[in-house]
Amino acid sequence: MNDLKFAFRQLLKNPGFTAVAVLTLALGIGANTAIFTVVNAVLLRALPYRDADRIVVIWTTNPALNALGFSELPPTYNDIIEWRNQSQSFATIAAF
Repeated sequence: MNDLKFAFRQLLKNPGFTAVAVLTLALGIGANTAIFTVVNAVLLRALPYRDADRIVVIWTTNPALNALGFSELPPTYNDIIEWRNQSQSFATIAAF
């Protein structure tokens, strides 16, 4: 108990050091919490869909754009509606 009292007295004697120490601890805890939150949401938790391991991404191709360095494009809204109506391979089709 005496050590704890001594530590608090020393911290009160040096307010600059105390402020830097508290700020450093606060930033470290905040950064750790933010990084863990992102890792938990992106990597650790499963997607909130049934059979999430069966989700695929569908792209359309346009060989004319290959000269620009990319030939894959996201599908248009009309393509998605048409695929949804005619699909026999997919359980459902959604877009974002």
